[in-house]
Amino acid sequence: MTALVFLDPSHPAGRVADAASPQLSVLDQGVTRGDGVFESALYTGGVVRKLEAHLARMAVSAASCDLSMPSAEAWRAAIATAVAAYDAARPSSGPGAAAGTAGDTHEAVVKLVATRGLESAGHGTSWVAVSPASELGRRQRTAGVAVVLLDRGYDSTVAERAPWLLMGAKTLSYAVNMAALRHARRNGADDVIFVSSDGRVLEGPTSTVLLAVRDGDTKRLITPMLETGILPGTTQGAIFAAAEAAGWELGYGPLVPQHLMEADAVWLVSSVRLLAPVNSLDGIDIARDARLHEELTAMVDAIR
Repeated sequence: MTALVFLDPSHPAGRVADAASPQLSVLDQGVTRGDGVFESALYTGGVVRKLEAHLARMAVSAASCDLSMPSAEAWRAAIATAVAAYDAARPSSGPGAAAGTAGDTHEAVVKLVATRGLESAGHGTSWVAVSPASELGRRQRTAGVAVVLLDRGYDSTVAERAPWLLMGAKTLSYAVNMAALRHARRNGADDVIFVSSDGRVLEGPTSTVLLAVRDGDTKRLITPMLETGILPGTTQGAIFAAAEAAGWELGYGPLVPQHLMEADAVWLVSSVRLLAPVNSLDGIDIARDARLHEELTAMVDAIR
């Protein structure tokens, strides 16, 4: 089941559409060229988590692509319409937990998409789709993932040298990311961490890399540097804010694969799967600190 709402100036709260029927022109440049941007947020307990962070990052991505997009206010209105339609179409997730209420444990993905639209139209196409979250993602929060390291084919300074590559923007051009995941699965792994051609740790195809190091009573979280051209992680940012408030130290690379091997714990972090511990890298088991994972999971569960 998917609830679909298009952003339409003639419908201030968004235009509800049938997701099971054709809605998008095959000539839309989001389809023909992958020319557009998107965000995916987690909806659970009646809340679209980190909504403002997602809207802010989407605006930055759109600006990087010179893409005109609806206002944040229009997105909020369409999102409210979409989640209300989604909740109305599904049963509650348990006794005393009505759909869309604080006690509702059901998880859904709220996907925001903005394309350049038809070449002749002079305006883009934007919509919100709400659909159930993957059961696999929930399992990986506890079971963890086996990861392979893959060369991204760029060095770590390309973002500054070649801004037209749109490194750090969340665009619809995800064919390479999906190919990397298929390659990993063909080789017995679950996920990927990209490494630059000069040996720097970057990010996953759909996630941010996060590692933790213990030094006595000191706990430190580290993530790759944004200057390497990675996407700024909204969940990573929220975890860093919570960890800093809890007395953890924070760090931003530069990281190389050996840092991952030597860490006390490594995670792939994303908005919908949340915190997935890494069990192995290139077939080699790495440390997985259960206590650190429990602490960070509590921080993630508190994010709104």
